[in-house]
Amino acid sequence: MAKFAKWIGLGLGWAAGGWIGGILGLALGSMFDESTGHATGTTRRPYTTATRRGDYAASLLVLVAAVMKADGRVMKSELDYVKNYFHTRFGQEATNEAIGMLRDILKQDIPVAEVTAQLNQRLDYSYRLEMIHFLFGIAAADSGVTESEKALIRRIARYMHITDSDIDSIQAMFVSASDSAYKILEIDPGVSDEEVKKAYRRMAMKYHPDKVGHLGDDFKNVAQEKFRKVQAAYESIKKQRGMN
Repeated sequence: MAKFAKWIGLGLGWAAGGWIGGILGLALGSMFDESTGHATGTTRRPYTTATRRGDYAASLLVLVAAVMKADGRVMKSELDYVKNYFHTRFGQEATNEAIGMLRDILKQDIPVAEVTAQLNQRLDYSYRLEMIHFLFGIAAADSGVTESEKALIRRIARYMHITDSDIDSIQAMFVSASDSAYKILEIDPGVSDEEVKKAYRRMAMKYHPDKVGHLGDDFKNVAQEKFRKVQAAYESIKKQRGMN
């Protein structure tokens, strides 16, 4: 049995009895052999790195399905985005399993409020921030974020207690607008040049890859992507203002 499935199995240890466990149980029923069947029980296990990755992967698949269904259609470009994400972070075997699970989860009704309430009890803020970043990425994969997708992702973010400024910042990385660069830095266009510099330093520190290094290389890679977008936003504002 592949390592990814074992991570999911560990993740279901905390999800058992909840919405995530129920939804994934339907998708995973035929995928586990005896070697991992014990992991889906209700016995608490030490919260290891593998368990944490299982928590994240299990819950992410459920939210991915909800966003992909938000505009009433599931596009190949969205599936390709998910494949690339999982391949980069978990490998090809894990990707094949994840896509198989995702196809089954897409057939289920997903109670978003209940699912995200469960996530708040287990995943820290850094994990939840990455989820929102990834969900916007999926929505943007089919040539643009629709209003229904945007509304759902923002609702998910609020359920997960993400601050409005963080939601606006991440959304601006995927939804272009005249003030996108300012939103990414979480400032208003009317601030002084000095405030722009302070905002850049604050956001660069917030999204610096070293801040999430303890979570693994996959999270460090996502942080690097955010970090580059913060840098690009700062350079755009500097150019507009003629700042040195």
